[in-house]
Amino acid sequence: MTTTPTDRIWLRYLPGFIRKRLENRHVFQEAVENSGWLIGDKILRMGVGLLVGVWVARYLGPSQFGIMSYAASMVGLAGAIAGLGIDSIVIRDLVRHPERSNEYLGTTFVLRFTAGLVCYLGVIGVVAIIKPEDLLTQIIVAIVGWSLTVNAFDAADFWFQSKVKSKYVVYAKGIGFLIAAAFRVILILSEAPLAAFAAANLAELAIGAVGLLSVYSVKGGAIRSWKFRLPVAKELLFGGWPVLLGSIVSMICFRIDQVMLGQISDAKELGIYAAAVRVAELWFFIPSAIIASVFPNIIRAREVDEAEFYKRLQKLFNFLAFAGYAVAIPVTFLGPFVIKLLYGEAYAAAAPMLVILIWSDLFINLAMARGAYLFAMNWIWILFWVNVLAAVVNVALNLVLIPHYGGIGAAVASCISYWVSAHGVCYLIKPMRKSGHMITRALLFPKFW
Repeated sequence: MTTTPTDRIWLRYLPGFIRKRLENRHVFQEAVENSGWLIGDKILRMGVGLLVGVWVARYLGPSQFGIMSYAASMVGLAGAIAGLGIDSIVIRDLVRHPERSNEYLGTTFVLRFTAGLVCYLGVIGVVAIIKPEDLLTQIIVAIVGWSLTVNAFDAADFWFQSKVKSKYVVYAKGIGFLIAAAFRVILILSEAPLAAFAAANLAELAIGAVGLLSVYSVKGGAIRSWKFRLPVAKELLFGGWPVLLGSIVSMICFRIDQVMLGQISDAKELGIYAAAVRVAELWFFIPSAIIASVFPNIIRAREVDEAEFYKRLQKLFNFLAFAGYAVAIPVTFLGPFVIKLLYGEAYAAAAPMLVILIWSDLFINLAMARGAYLFAMNWIWILFWVNVLAAVVNVALNLVLIPHYGGIGAAVASCISYWVSAHGVCYLIKPMRKSGHMITRALLFPKFW
Protein backbone atom coordinates (compact mmCIF):
# COMPACT_ATOMS: atom_id res chain seq x y z
CA MET A 1 0.00 0.00 0.00
CA THR A 2 1.40 3.38 -1.02
CA THR A 3 1.05 6.51 1.04
CA THR A 4 0.62 10.03 -0.19
CA PRO A 5 3.03 12.63 1.23
CA THR A 6 1.27 15.03 3.56
CA ASP A 7 1.67 18.79 3.62
CA ARG A 8 4.03 20.09 6.28
CA ILE A 9 2.68 21.55 9.52
CA TRP A 10 4.29 24.96 9.01
CA LEU A 11 2.22 25.43 5.85
CA ARG A 12 -0.93 26.15 7.83
CA TYR A 13 0.65 29.24 9.42
CA LEU A 14 1.37 30.96 6.08
CA PRO A 15 -0.93 33.55 4.44
CA GLY A 16 -3.69 31.98 2.36
CA PHE A 17 -2.44 33.05 -1.07
CA ILE A 18 0.99 31.54 -0.39
CA ARG A 19 -0.47 28.39 1.17
CA LYS A 20 -2.56 27.75 -1.95
CA ARG A 21 0.51 27.86 -4.14
CA LEU A 22 2.35 25.38 -1.95
CA GLU A 23 -0.39 22.87 -1.14
CA ASN A 24 0.23 19.39 -2.57
CA ARG A 25 3.56 20.48 -4.08
CA HIS A 26 5.57 18.25 -1.80
CA VAL A 27 8.93 18.47 -3.58
CA PHE A 28 8.70 22.24 -3.56
CA GLN A 29 7.67 22.22 0.11
CA GLU A 30 10.76 20.15 0.86
CA ALA A 31 12.97 22.71 -0.90
CA VAL A 32 11.26 25.61 0.91
CA GLU A 33 11.69 23.91 4.28
CA ASN A 34 15.33 23.14 3.55
CA SER A 35 15.93 26.75 2.48
CA GLY A 36 14.19 27.91 5.65
CA TRP A 37 16.60 25.98 7.82
CA LEU A 38 19.62 27.27 5.93
CA ILE A 39 18.38 30.85 5.94
CA GLY A 40 17.45 30.61 9.62
CA ASP A 41 20.95 29.39 10.38
CA LYS A 42 22.48 32.24 8.40
CA ILE A 43 20.25 34.80 10.11
CA LEU A 44 21.42 33.51 13.48
CA ARG A 45 25.02 33.67 12.31
CA MET A 46 24.46 37.08 10.80
CA GLY A 47 23.02 38.44 14.04
CA VAL A 48 25.35 36.85 16.57
CA GLY A 49 28.33 36.85 14.21
CA LEU A 50 27.87 40.51 13.34
CA LEU A 51 27.70 41.59 16.98
CA VAL A 52 30.67 39.51 18.07
CA GLY A 53 32.59 40.11 14.84
CA VAL A 54 32.20 43.88 15.13
CA TRP A 55 33.28 43.72 18.75
CA VAL A 56 36.37 41.74 17.70
CA ALA A 57 37.14 44.24 14.91
CA ARG A 58 36.83 47.18 17.30
CA TYR A 59 39.03 45.42 19.86
CA LEU A 60 41.75 44.44 17.38
CA GLY A 61 41.74 47.72 15.45
CA PRO A 62 42.15 48.08 11.65
CA SER A 63 45.79 46.89 11.53
CA GLN A 64 45.40 43.58 13.45
CA PHE A 65 42.00 43.02 11.87
CA GLY A 66 43.74 43.45 8.52
CA ILE A 67 46.28 40.75 9.41
CA MET A 68 43.47 38.35 10.32
CA SER A 69 41.68 39.14 7.05
CA TYR A 70 44.87 38.63 5.06
CA ALA A 71 45.35 35.20 6.66
CA ALA A 72 41.74 34.24 5.97
CA SER A 73 42.11 35.30 2.32
CA MET A 74 45.32 33.32 1.82
CA VAL A 75 43.79 30.23 3.42
CA GLY A 76 40.65 30.77 1.34
CA LEU A 77 42.68 30.70 -1.87
CA ALA A 78 44.39 27.50 -0.71
CA GLY A 79 40.99 26.10 0.25
CA ALA A 80 39.83 26.36 -3.35
CA ILE A 81 42.56 23.87 -4.23
CA ALA A 82 41.98 21.65 -1.17
CA GLY A 83 38.31 21.24 -2.11
CA LEU A 84 39.39 19.54 -5.38
CA GLY A 85 36.26 20.82 -7.13
CA ILE A 86 34.34 17.66 -6.25
CA ASP A 87 31.62 19.00 -3.91
CA SER A 88 28.81 19.34 -6.46
CA ILE A 89 29.87 16.15 -8.21
CA VAL A 90 29.67 14.19 -4.95
CA ILE A 91 26.22 15.63 -4.19
CA ARG A 92 25.05 14.84 -7.72
CA ASP A 93 26.30 11.25 -7.51
CA LEU A 94 24.81 10.75 -4.04
CA VAL A 95 21.45 11.81 -5.50
CA ARG A 96 21.82 9.42 -8.42
CA HIS A 97 23.40 6.47 -6.56
CA PRO A 98 22.42 6.57 -2.87
CA GLU A 99 23.32 2.88 -2.51
CA ARG A 100 26.99 3.81 -3.05
CA SER A 101 27.03 6.57 -0.44
CA ASN A 102 29.72 4.94 1.76
CA GLU A 103 32.09 4.72 -1.20
CA TYR A 104 31.55 8.34 -2.20
CA LEU A 105 31.79 9.67 1.36
CA GLY A 106 34.87 7.66 2.32
CA THR A 107 36.70 8.51 -0.87
CA THR A 108 35.76 12.16 -0.59
CA PHE A 109 37.05 12.36 2.97
CA VAL A 110 40.43 10.82 2.14
CA LEU A 111 40.89 12.98 -0.96
CA ARG A 112 39.99 16.23 0.77
CA PHE A 113 42.02 15.51 3.92
CA THR A 114 45.13 14.70 1.89
CA ALA A 115 44.70 17.73 -0.34
CA GLY A 116 44.05 19.92 2.72
CA LEU A 117 47.28 18.83 4.38
CA VAL A 118 49.32 19.48 1.23
CA CYS A 119 47.72 22.89 0.77
CA TYR A 120 48.33 23.76 4.42
CA LEU A 121 52.04 23.19 4.03
CA GLY A 122 51.99 25.07 0.76
CA VAL A 123 50.29 28.20 2.08
CA ILE A 124 52.68 28.38 5.03
CA GLY A 125 55.62 28.24 2.60
CA VAL A 126 54.16 30.91 0.32
CA VAL A 127 53.52 33.36 3.17
CA ALA A 128 57.05 32.77 4.52
CA ILE A 129 58.42 33.73 1.09
CA ILE A 130 56.29 36.82 0.38
CA LYS A 131 56.31 38.12 3.98
CA PRO A 132 59.65 36.87 5.34
CA GLU A 133 59.92 39.47 8.11
CA ASP A 134 56.29 39.41 9.23
CA LEU A 135 56.37 36.68 11.89
CA LEU A 136 52.93 37.56 13.29
CA THR A 137 51.22 37.08 9.93
CA GLN A 138 53.03 33.77 9.46
CA ILE A 139 51.80 32.55 12.86
CA ILE A 140 48.18 33.57 12.17
CA VAL A 141 48.23 31.83 8.79
CA ALA A 142 49.69 28.70 10.41
CA ILE A 143 46.84 28.60 12.95
CA VAL A 144 43.96 29.44 10.60
CA GLY A 145 45.36 27.14 7.92
CA TRP A 146 44.52 23.97 9.87
CA SER A 147 40.95 24.54 8.71
CA LEU A 148 42.06 23.13 5.35
CA THR A 149 42.22 19.65 6.88
CA VAL A 150 39.20 20.01 9.19
CA ASN A 151 37.00 20.82 6.18
CA ALA A 152 37.44 17.23 4.98
CA PHE A 153 34.71 16.23 7.44
CA ASP A 154 32.19 18.13 5.31
CA ALA A 155 31.79 14.87 3.42
CA ALA A 156 28.93 14.16 5.84
CA ASP A 157 27.41 17.52 4.94
CA PHE A 158 27.20 16.43 1.28
CA TRP A 159 25.15 13.40 2.35
CA PHE A 160 22.60 15.63 4.07
CA GLN A 161 22.51 18.03 1.10
CA SER A 162 21.82 15.16 -1.30
CA LYS A 163 18.76 14.27 0.80
CA VAL A 164 17.69 17.93 1.16
CA LYS A 165 17.99 17.59 4.96
CA SER A 166 20.20 20.55 5.81
CA LYS A 167 18.49 21.13 9.16
CA TYR A 168 20.72 18.49 10.73
CA VAL A 169 23.81 20.30 9.48
CA VAL A 170 22.38 23.48 11.00
CA TYR A 171 22.06 21.72 14.37
CA ALA A 172 25.63 20.46 14.31
CA LYS A 173 27.50 23.47 13.01
CA GLY A 174 25.30 25.92 14.89
CA ILE A 175 26.54 24.53 18.21
CA GLY A 176 30.14 25.05 17.17
CA PHE A 177 29.38 28.58 16.05
CA LEU A 178 27.70 29.58 19.32
CA ILE A 179 30.45 28.06 21.47
CA ALA A 180 33.12 29.85 19.42
CA ALA A 181 31.20 33.14 19.63
CA ALA A 182 31.10 32.88 23.41
CA PHE A 183 34.80 32.05 23.44
CA ARG A 184 35.59 35.18 21.39
CA VAL A 185 33.72 37.33 23.91
CA ILE A 186 35.81 35.80 26.71
CA LEU A 187 38.95 36.54 24.71
CA ILE A 188 37.98 40.19 24.32
CA LEU A 189 37.18 40.59 28.01
CA SER A 190 40.48 38.97 28.95
CA GLU A 191 42.39 41.15 26.43
CA ALA A 192 43.79 38.14 24.59
CA PRO A 193 46.34 38.44 21.74
CA LEU A 194 45.54 38.10 18.04
CA ALA A 195 46.67 34.47 17.89
CA ALA A 196 43.94 33.47 20.34
CA PHE A 197 41.25 34.79 17.97
CA ALA A 198 42.79 32.80 15.13
CA ALA A 199 42.55 29.71 17.34
CA ALA A 200 38.87 30.50 18.01
CA ASN A 201 38.17 30.42 14.27
CA LEU A 202 39.75 26.98 14.03
CA ALA A 203 37.92 25.74 17.14
CA GLU A 204 34.57 26.67 15.60
CA LEU A 205 35.21 24.43 12.60
CA ALA A 206 36.51 21.58 14.76
CA ILE A 207 33.49 21.60 17.07
CA GLY A 208 31.18 21.81 14.08
CA ALA A 209 32.88 18.81 12.47
CA VAL A 210 32.45 16.71 15.62
CA GLY A 211 28.79 17.70 15.82
CA LEU A 212 28.22 16.97 12.14
CA LEU A 213 29.64 13.47 12.41
CA SER A 214 27.59 12.84 15.56
CA VAL A 215 24.33 13.85 13.85
CA TYR A 216 25.29 11.79 10.81
CA SER A 217 25.66 8.73 13.06
CA VAL A 218 22.35 9.40 14.83
CA LYS A 219 20.53 9.62 11.47
CA GLY A 220 21.68 6.17 10.48
CA GLY A 221 25.04 6.85 8.90
CA ALA A 222 28.03 4.75 9.91
CA ILE A 223 31.40 6.44 9.61
CA ARG A 224 33.17 3.10 10.04
CA SER A 225 31.43 1.96 6.84
CA TRP A 226 33.06 4.68 4.77
CA LYS A 227 35.34 3.13 2.19
CA PHE A 228 38.07 4.57 0.04
CA ARG A 229 37.82 3.25 -3.51
CA LEU A 230 40.54 4.11 -6.01
CA PRO A 231 38.19 3.85 -9.03
CA VAL A 232 35.79 6.27 -7.32
CA ALA A 233 38.69 8.61 -6.53
CA LYS A 234 39.75 8.60 -10.17
CA GLU A 235 36.15 9.19 -11.22
CA LEU A 236 35.75 12.17 -8.86
CA LEU A 237 39.13 13.71 -9.69
CA PHE A 238 38.61 13.27 -13.42
CA GLY A 239 35.19 14.89 -13.24
CA GLY A 240 36.27 17.46 -10.67
CA TRP A 241 39.50 18.86 -12.04
CA PRO A 242 37.79 21.25 -14.50
CA VAL A 243 35.61 22.40 -11.58
CA LEU A 244 38.75 22.65 -9.45
CA LEU A 245 40.37 24.98 -11.93
CA GLY A 246 37.14 26.98 -12.01
CA SER A 247 37.00 27.06 -8.21
CA ILE A 248 40.55 28.39 -8.04
CA VAL A 249 39.88 31.25 -10.43
CA SER A 250 36.50 31.85 -8.76
CA MET A 251 38.21 32.15 -5.37
CA ILE A 252 40.67 34.55 -6.97
CA CYS A 253 37.69 36.74 -7.82
CA PHE A 254 36.46 36.53 -4.23
CA ARG A 255 39.71 36.92 -2.29
CA ILE A 256 42.48 38.28 -4.50
CA ASP A 257 41.39 41.85 -3.78
CA GLN A 258 42.24 41.45 -0.10
CA VAL A 259 45.51 39.64 -0.81
CA MET A 260 46.61 42.29 -3.32
CA LEU A 261 45.50 45.13 -1.06
CA GLY A 262 47.51 43.59 1.77
CA GLN A 263 50.57 43.35 -0.47
CA ILE A 264 50.32 46.70 -2.31
CA SER A 265 48.93 48.82 0.53
CA ASP A 266 49.16 48.11 4.27
CA ALA A 267 47.39 46.14 6.99
CA LYS A 268 45.37 49.15 8.16
CA GLU A 269 43.89 49.83 4.70
CA LEU A 270 43.13 46.13 4.36
CA GLY A 271 41.43 46.10 7.78
CA ILE A 272 39.17 49.00 6.76
CA TYR A 273 38.36 47.31 3.45
CA ALA A 274 37.74 43.98 5.20
CA ALA A 275 35.17 45.67 7.45
CA ALA A 276 33.22 46.78 4.36
CA VAL A 277 33.54 43.30 2.85
CA ARG A 278 32.17 41.70 6.03
CA VAL A 279 29.00 43.77 5.86
CA ALA A 280 28.60 43.21 2.11
CA GLU A 281 29.02 39.45 2.54
CA LEU A 282 26.37 39.20 5.25
CA TRP A 283 23.76 38.68 2.54
CA PHE A 284 25.47 35.84 0.70
CA PHE A 285 23.41 33.34 2.69
CA ILE A 286 20.33 34.15 0.60
CA PRO A 287 21.54 32.79 -2.76
CA SER A 288 23.65 30.01 -1.26
CA ALA A 289 20.78 28.69 0.88
CA ILE A 290 18.24 28.82 -1.94
CA ILE A 291 20.53 27.28 -4.55
CA ALA A 292 21.61 24.51 -2.15
CA SER A 293 17.95 23.60 -1.70
CA VAL A 294 16.80 23.73 -5.34
CA PHE A 295 19.93 22.37 -7.02
CA PRO A 296 18.96 18.66 -6.72
CA ASN A 297 15.49 19.42 -8.12
CA ILE A 298 16.92 21.48 -10.98
CA ILE A 299 19.05 18.48 -11.98
CA ARG A 300 15.99 16.20 -11.85
CA ALA A 301 13.86 18.67 -13.86
CA ARG A 302 16.34 18.73 -16.73
CA GLU A 303 16.24 14.94 -16.97
CA VAL A 304 12.43 14.95 -17.21
CA ASP A 305 11.21 18.16 -18.89
CA GLU A 306 13.47 20.79 -20.51
CA ALA A 307 10.72 23.42 -20.57
CA GLU A 308 10.12 23.00 -16.86
CA PHE A 309 13.88 23.16 -16.28
CA TYR A 310 14.13 26.61 -17.90
CA LYS A 311 10.96 27.78 -16.19
CA ARG A 312 12.41 26.96 -12.77
CA LEU A 313 15.71 28.54 -13.73
CA GLN A 314 14.06 31.81 -14.75
CA LYS A 315 12.19 31.93 -11.45
CA LEU A 316 15.47 31.42 -9.63
CA PHE A 317 17.11 34.27 -11.55
CA ASN A 318 14.11 36.53 -10.93
CA PHE A 319 14.09 35.94 -7.19
CA LEU A 320 17.83 36.33 -6.74
CA ALA A 321 17.76 39.62 -8.68
CA PHE A 322 14.92 40.81 -6.44
CA ALA A 323 16.90 39.83 -3.35
CA GLY A 324 19.97 41.65 -4.66
CA TYR A 325 18.07 44.89 -5.25
CA ALA A 326 16.29 44.59 -1.89
CA VAL A 327 19.67 44.71 -0.15
CA ALA A 328 21.69 47.02 -2.41
CA ILE A 329 19.28 49.96 -2.63
CA PRO A 330 18.82 50.57 1.13
CA VAL A 331 22.52 50.01 1.92
CA THR A 332 23.51 52.52 -0.77
CA PHE A 333 21.87 55.27 1.26
CA LEU A 334 22.57 53.90 4.73
CA GLY A 335 26.15 52.73 4.19
CA PRO A 336 27.95 55.52 6.14
CA PHE A 337 25.51 55.20 9.04
CA VAL A 338 25.89 51.39 9.12
CA ILE A 339 29.70 51.53 9.20
CA LYS A 340 29.80 54.21 11.88
CA LEU A 341 27.22 52.38 14.00
CA LEU A 342 28.95 49.02 13.75
CA TYR A 343 32.66 49.76 13.64
CA GLY A 344 33.07 53.31 14.91
CA GLU A 345 35.11 56.24 13.62
CA ALA A 346 38.27 54.16 13.19
CA TYR A 347 36.59 52.43 10.23
CA ALA A 348 34.76 55.45 8.76
CA ALA A 349 36.67 55.17 5.48
CA ALA A 350 34.95 51.81 4.86
CA ALA A 351 31.60 53.51 4.08
CA PRO A 352 32.22 54.36 0.38
CA MET A 353 33.80 50.93 -0.11
CA LEU A 354 30.63 49.31 1.26
CA VAL A 355 28.37 51.32 -1.05
CA ILE A 356 30.31 50.02 -4.07
CA LEU A 357 30.68 46.45 -2.81
CA ILE A 358 27.01 46.03 -1.96
CA TRP A 359 26.13 46.19 -5.67
CA SER A 360 28.50 43.30 -6.24
CA ASP A 361 26.05 41.15 -4.25
CA LEU A 362 23.43 41.52 -6.99
CA PHE A 363 25.80 40.08 -9.58
CA ILE A 364 27.15 37.42 -7.22
CA ASN A 365 23.57 36.21 -6.64
CA LEU A 366 23.05 35.76 -10.37
CA ALA A 367 26.51 34.30 -10.94
CA MET A 368 25.82 31.56 -8.37
CA ALA A 369 22.57 30.61 -10.10
CA ARG A 370 24.20 30.78 -13.52
CA GLY A 371 26.96 28.51 -12.23
CA ALA A 372 24.38 25.94 -11.13
CA TYR A 373 22.83 26.17 -14.61
CA LEU A 374 26.15 25.50 -16.34
CA PHE A 375 26.81 22.56 -14.05
CA ALA A 376 23.37 21.09 -14.72
CA MET A 377 24.09 21.41 -18.46
CA ASN A 378 27.47 19.74 -17.87
CA TRP A 379 29.20 22.79 -19.38
CA ILE A 380 32.01 22.64 -16.87
CA TRP A 381 34.64 23.99 -19.23
CA ILE A 382 32.51 27.00 -20.06
CA LEU A 383 32.20 27.71 -16.33
CA PHE A 384 35.98 27.49 -16.06
CA TRP A 385 36.65 30.02 -18.83
CA VAL A 386 34.00 32.35 -17.46
CA ASN A 387 35.79 32.37 -14.12
CA VAL A 388 39.18 32.82 -15.81
CA LEU A 389 37.94 35.89 -17.65
CA ALA A 390 36.46 37.38 -14.47
CA ALA A 391 39.67 36.67 -12.53
CA VAL A 392 41.83 38.30 -15.22
CA VAL A 393 39.60 41.38 -15.21
CA ASN A 394 39.69 41.50 -11.40
CA VAL A 395 43.48 41.20 -11.11
CA ALA A 396 44.11 43.70 -13.91
CA LEU A 397 41.76 46.29 -12.42
CA ASN A 398 43.23 45.80 -8.93
CA LEU A 399 46.75 46.35 -10.28
CA VAL A 400 45.64 49.60 -11.88
CA LEU A 401 43.27 50.93 -9.20
CA ILE A 402 44.73 49.90 -5.82
CA PRO A 403 47.96 51.96 -6.09
CA HIS A 404 45.90 55.10 -6.73
CA TYR A 405 42.67 54.54 -4.79
CA GLY A 406 43.43 51.85 -2.19
CA GLY A 407 40.35 50.05 -0.87
CA ILE A 408 37.94 52.01 -3.05
CA GLY A 409 39.86 50.86 -6.12
CA ALA A 410 39.63 47.26 -4.92
CA ALA A 411 35.87 47.64 -4.45
CA VAL A 412 35.39 49.01 -7.97
CA ALA A 413 37.50 46.19 -9.42
CA SER A 414 35.40 43.60 -7.59
CA CYS A 415 32.06 45.04 -8.69
CA ILE A 416 33.05 45.21 -12.37
CA SER A 417 34.54 41.72 -12.40
CA TYR A 418 31.40 40.23 -10.80
CA TRP A 419 29.22 41.85 -13.45
CA VAL A 420 31.48 40.40 -16.14
CA SER A 421 31.24 36.95 -14.53
CA ALA A 422 27.47 36.96 -14.04
CA HIS A 423 26.15 38.81 -17.06
CA GLY A 424 28.58 40.42 -19.47
CA VAL A 425 30.33 37.21 -20.43
CA CYS A 426 27.04 35.56 -21.41
CA TYR A 427 27.03 37.57 -24.64
CA LEU A 428 30.59 36.59 -25.52
CA ILE A 429 30.00 32.81 -25.42
CA LYS A 430 27.28 31.56 -27.76
CA PRO A 431 25.89 28.67 -25.65
CA MET A 432 25.39 31.10 -22.75
CA ARG A 433 23.34 33.70 -24.61
CA LYS A 434 20.06 32.13 -23.58
CA SER A 435 21.03 32.40 -19.92
CA GLY A 436 22.25 35.95 -20.64
CA HIS A 437 18.78 36.90 -21.90
CA MET A 438 17.24 35.28 -18.82
CA ILE A 439 19.52 37.26 -16.51
CA THR A 440 18.75 40.49 -18.40
CA ARG A 441 15.05 39.78 -17.93
CA ALA A 442 15.63 39.18 -14.22
CA LEU A 443 17.59 42.44 -13.84
CA LEU A 444 14.86 44.42 -15.58
CA PHE A 445 11.87 42.62 -14.08
CA PRO A 446 12.90 41.07 -10.73
CA LYS A 447 10.15 39.15 -8.96
CA PHE A 448 9.69 37.95 -5.42
CA TRP A 449 7.60 34.99 -6.58
